[in-house]
Amino acid sequence: MKLETCSATATSGGEELGVRRLGRADYLPVWHAMQQFTDARTEQTPDELWLVEHPSVFTQGQAGKSEHVLAPGDIPVVQVDRGGQVTYHGPGQIVAYPLVDLRRLRIGVRDLVCRIEEAIIQVLASYGVKGERIAGAPGIYVGGAKIAALGLRVRRGCAFHGLAFNIDMDLEPFGRINPCGFQGLEVTQLVSFTPVDLRAIERELAKHLARVLGYAGTRWLE
Repeated sequence: MKLETCSATATSGGEELGVRRLGRADYLPVWHAMQQFTDARTEQTPDELWLVEHPSVFTQGQAGKSEHVLAPGDIPVVQVDRGGQVTYHGPGQIVAYPLVDLRRLRIGVRDLVCRIEEAIIQVLASYGVKGERIAGAPGIYVGGAKIAALGLRVRRGCAFHGLAFNIDMDLEPFGRINPCGFQGLEVTQLVSFTPVDLRAIERELAKHLARVLGYAGTRWLE
């Protein structure tokens, strides 16, 4: 395993990161809303972080290969415009979508990935769990098992899509795919290591994402 550090300095000019909690919401409407938000935004549009739980769904990234979807059964498979391969979303997983202007933050896509990973590592550390990166396999791992996946899209210098953080969920559907395109990849979740409160972890994740991206803090928009 290889630990990495972020090389760029993100700065938002002292603004706060607006956070929206969407609750449990179907994948397709949220995906389309992200696209619309990104296409409509201007240089002055404040950045936002959307937090959501999705009902069971497999999403296949732009580079996704059909052979990695082994036996989806009754769970829908949605082809989407993010990077990466197939992953699973379901209740008990925090999905976080940073809708941010990379030009304004003065960072690149790789820096954004690194900072998102760092925020997850910091959240895990606050619960006494050591999260790590594995070279060539974006996301965060605990003891070699994947606990958080990443998949991003950048359009007109602005990012959408984001991360999926396994908290307290049914992991069985991950066995129906090769998660992120890796055959036999073990998947884990935070409840396996410590008692969890999903809403508290959402707040912790929003706080750490805002900090590593250079915002002055968070502003809840709900």
